[in-house]
Amino acid sequence: GGSAFHIRHILLAIKMRSVASLLLVAVIAALLGLVQGAPAFISSTRSSTKVAHVKMSSDPNKPCCQQWPPTDHPSVLPGDPSLILTTNVDLGDKKMDIMKACSKAISAATGKPESYIAVCINDNASMIFGGSDAPLALGCMYSIGAIAMESNGQVQASVTEQLAPFGVTGDRIYINFFDVPRANVGWNGATFAG
Repeated sequence: GGSAFHIRHILLAIKMRSVASLLLVAVIAALLGLVQGAPAFISSTRSSTKVAHVKMSSDPNKPCCQQWPPTDHPSVLPGDPSLILTTNVDLGDKKMDIMKACSKAISAATGKPESYIAVCINDNASMIFGGSDAPLALGCMYSIGAIAMESNGQVQASVTEQLAPFGVTGDRIYINFFDVPRANVGWNGATFAG
């Protein structure tokens, strides 16, 4: 019957590992009314595959599909963007202004509220880059999500702009960007995962 058709085609699609097959089976199942809440699978980057779930609705007054989890679900709420930056130049009395500017730039680039963002800058450090101690900076930015080429580039550009007056050129600034799972970020006596 209908259920056997659905199950047989899902198993075949999974065996074939075909995104298009899985989507087609989910759409057919939804159209035939065989399944409430059929999953749709979406591939992402070269290095990983991500799964997004779409809730199918049989109510004609509701949109046919809804993103799951919803945007207000705890798993997608803002987390902990933090920037740790070390430089060998003396930032003097401008250090706090630079940290505040970096904080605002991270908020603008990631879309996360500034109230979650932490910035630490260590200046006057002993460091070299390419065998030279000419002005330089090294940094790491960690965030639960919001790590992407566009937002990373915006943060890199802002840090470069902030350090330029101190003789640190863009080709002597490395920032590594890390997308951290919620369970690996601690805050308020627990982690963001619980």
